[in-house]
Amino acid sequence: MNDLTMQVSRLALVLEEDPDAAATLSLQLRTLGMESRYCRQGQHLIGEVVARRPHLVIMALEFGDHDGFSILRRLAECGYRGRLLLLSGVERKIVRIAERLGQALGLAMLPSLDKPMRLAELRQRLEGEAPDDEPDALHPCRLDELDRAFARQEITLHYQPQFELSSGRLSGVEALVRWAHPEAGLLMPGRFLPLLTPDQNRHLTRRVLQLALEDAHRWRRAGLALSLSVNVTADDLMCPELLSLVSEGRRAFGETPVVLEITETAAMEDELLGSEVAARLHLSGLEVSVDDFGVGFSSLARLQLLPISELKVDRSFVSRLLEDPQDAAIVEAVALLGRRLGIRVVAEGIEDLACLPTLERFGCTHVQGFGLGRPMPAADILALADAQSPIRASSAASGASTGSTP
Repeated sequence: MNDLTMQVSRLALVLEEDPDAAATLSLQLRTLGMESRYCRQGQHLIGEVVARRPHLVIMALEFGDHDGFSILRRLAECGYRGRLLLLSGVERKIVRIAERLGQALGLAMLPSLDKPMRLAELRQRLEGEAPDDEPDALHPCRLDELDRAFARQEITLHYQPQFELSSGRLSGVEALVRWAHPEAGLLMPGRFLPLLTPDQNRHLTRRVLQLALEDAHRWRRAGLALSLSVNVTADDLMCPELLSLVSEGRRAFGETPVVLEITETAAMEDELLGSEVAARLHLSGLEVSVDDFGVGFSSLARLQLLPISELKVDRSFVSRLLEDPQDAAIVEAVALLGRRLGIRVVAEGIEDLACLPTLERFGCTHVQGFGLGRPMPAADILALADAQSPIRASSAASGASTGSTP
């Protein structure tokens, strides 16, 4: 059953000043199996949200006496838990600010949709809603449940494949945590990570590293050597236990290349301490990656001081690479920066494989995203490695060359 089938009879509220645009959107939603209601004013929308608890809100940023930013705040204040899709009829930078505000307010933001709306693009946005990540369908999590989850070993991992762009080969994986909840099923990290206490977070990091190194050891025994990326917090990096924990795990399960990923903002909070920790990790044979690069406001001078091995270009730039010249310019600049600094540049959020030749021309070295492979259990990684690379398949269909696999 696909995502759109799961959405039959679900309600979408549309806030749009132009009635013709709203009518077009309503027809498109009906085609995709969703009921919709039209709101012309922000106050009307808020009342409908409170009364009907819709699964989706689609809204423009410009209408009447209010703007979309004030409506975003009011949606958060009234506890809206569904998805939110912005209609973009304004400059892309303004839409990005709105998207970031919505995320900061805890709203479930979908990638924005440009006007005029196209059915295929709307379908793509809605297909991005994973059924197991629907907020209203999930069991509310409690701290005592989290403690039991650790005791019962309900914490598990899925792996996002990462490919070398020049050869198309599977080169690494990113470990992504999941909670196999006994009642609610497989829960995404957004449902429980914000609830963790500092002690629980440290316990989770230990558990993730242990599971990931065990899986990497099994892959190596089967003849598949992959780099292993693990997301860590700033607190994790500042904890002396982290280094010994990874070192012990590598001694027990083999010398798997381990990359510790930290978000750009967190990596830059304490210049001296962050540099010291990264240097110690580097001396111990571990690598540090700056995740979501480009969405923060860090100093390039600080970046120069950190002994990092990898930059991951945020998906918000990669997803519109072929449509937005500004996004393309940012990705190209980050790739050039990485090349000059001698570090890998990973493009995240690949959905349309048509962007791969451009990314390679810019100088990106690795890619990952749903278009190449969704997060999967450890057992499926070996099958993926044996299958034809999606990059090679795409290149064969287009007649392009991917070079030679080492």
